[in-house]
Amino acid sequence: MDWLTTVDHKKIGILYMIAGLFFFLIGGLEAIMIRIQLMKPMNDFVSGDTFNELITMHGTTMIFLAAMPLLFALMNAVIPLQIGARDVAFPFLNSLGFWTFFFGGVLLNLSWFAGTVPDAGWTSYVPLAGPNYNSNHGVDYYVIGLQIAGIGTLLGGINFMATIINMRAPGLSFMRLPMFTWAIFITSALIVFAFPVLTVGLVALMFDRLFHANFFEIGNGGSEVLWEHIFWVFGHPEVYILIVPAFGVISEVVSTFSRKRLFGYSSMVFATVLIAFLGFMVWAHHMFTTGLGPVANGLFSIATMLIAVPTGVKIFNWLFTLWGGSIRFTTANLFAIGFIPTFVMGGVTGVMLASAPADFQYHDSYFVVAHFHYVIVGGLIFGIFAGLHYWWPKMFGRMLNETIGKITFWTFFIGFHMTFLIQHFLGLLGMPRRVYTYLDGQGFNNMNLISTVGAFLMGIGTIAFLLNIFITWSKPRNAAADAWEDGRSLEWSIPSPPPEYNFQQLPLVRGYDAWWKEKMEGKTAMTPAEPIGSIHMPSPSILPLIMSIGLFIAGFGFMYDHLIVGGVGLLITFGCMIVRSVFDDHGFHIEPEDQEVHA
Repeated sequence: MDWLTTVDHKKIGILYMIAGLFFFLIGGLEAIMIRIQLMKPMNDFVSGDTFNELITMHGTTMIFLAAMPLLFALMNAVIPLQIGARDVAFPFLNSLGFWTFFFGGVLLNLSWFAGTVPDAGWTSYVPLAGPNYNSNHGVDYYVIGLQIAGIGTLLGGINFMATIINMRAPGLSFMRLPMFTWAIFITSALIVFAFPVLTVGLVALMFDRLFHANFFEIGNGGSEVLWEHIFWVFGHPEVYILIVPAFGVISEVVSTFSRKRLFGYSSMVFATVLIAFLGFMVWAHHMFTTGLGPVANGLFSIATMLIAVPTGVKIFNWLFTLWGGSIRFTTANLFAIGFIPTFVMGGVTGVMLASAPADFQYHDSYFVVAHFHYVIVGGLIFGIFAGLHYWWPKMFGRMLNETIGKITFWTFFIGFHMTFLIQHFLGLLGMPRRVYTYLDGQGFNNMNLISTVGAFLMGIGTIAFLLNIFITWSKPRNAAADAWEDGRSLEWSIPSPPPEYNFQQLPLVRGYDAWWKEKMEGKTAMTPAEPIGSIHMPSPSILPLIMSIGLFIAGFGFMYDHLIVGGVGLLITFGCMIVRSVFDDHGFHIEPEDQEVHA
């Protein structure tokens, strides 16, 4: 019951992590099935229809239900600790954000059991996703599942913006924030601006499907290119919503394990802001072949290539941070160092795709698949693995096994490059993406086989990570407060795992790398900014869970035209809102004499 009602950011972070890993495994299984089907020409492991369902669900699951929650897990576990806060700004909202995300994801994946699975691709282009070509309920699961999950993400973005603006410890000015906190602040702003666009698009598609509206129906005056614009105005910033937190993780890890201050801190901050700003200016580079005309194509080409500049600044700053440092090759640092060249390769193919005439050749070939995975897997997933290994002792009080960690890294790293490096050449040879089979004698056979072997290696790496979790679970919780001994920011100044209230006394921050600065002066704890006193905490609540179940029921009702069921679901949700509004919940206090007990 404690876990179902919790509003503690640390527990919600763990819930996000469990859910994210669960969906990561589902998405991984779908990927392996895709690769088995493409292992040899004219394979009949799955049918063409099933293949379309697999690629749709793989993309949707990995991006919305695996990558996002794993990032939210790190955000929840680390951000309040890094800024010296006792919780996030809106703990109740934080819990609601998790449960809506979770039930949206469950709703989407129930489509496998309902027998009608989304099959219009993860981008769900119309008219393929419209009622004429997709009359079963598959795409409805996509639309309504993502709507509900999107509410959770949007709530999280608002919450973390408010937290970082309002709840920083005394002395922690914006230009003293750890780089990970900066990254999350910018990501939260991106979420707040980008996710409403997706919501609008999904609502329009839902109206087309459920109520026969004409937003995207060409015969009735709609426009299918409109869906592409709406989707990519959200979809391109979404790529940065995913990758910017990974940039933040890499900055923390590289700095800690080089025993050096991050090189070029202020340039890193401005580069990240610039990347986020430009991220909204480039969406139509996904649409060079839709016939926007040379002026639009030229402008979006230039804007896309410009993003390479701030990204290059970050790459060089990481390299200069490593340069001359006393580097420790822990698992977290291996993932961080592996991230750098891998992400550069993804960026180079990105610049190639940004050239509109060249894009006419690359578009809809495996070259694009390879580029995308180099950025998202080679960038984001490496970043998440680095972050999980790095902050694991802070979250759970136990160190992950380094030997198994290194096995995870090498199998995943080698498997990744085996899988996707070769897909660039498959694309240049002309293999189209989203095809479920191919003829013999086209020169695709060996490359596809190598790619599939690589995918299995990545699977082994993931299993090694899960084994690591299970093996260390039985160990005692004996991680030190400063688990890596070289921690630089505030989270390493408190016990691992932190007490319920995080900081018994809010710390006084006297510079960038606040904890490192105190250690260099021979201190063993942060200078407190307040006397020991009674600590106010938010009360747990079951309402977020019930509200999310209400939305889940409502989604089913509207999808299958059972308006009564849909109405009941909405009643449950709105009823909880009213209860929350009417009954004042003042939380509780932990008195000084109880604080050590709670720790």
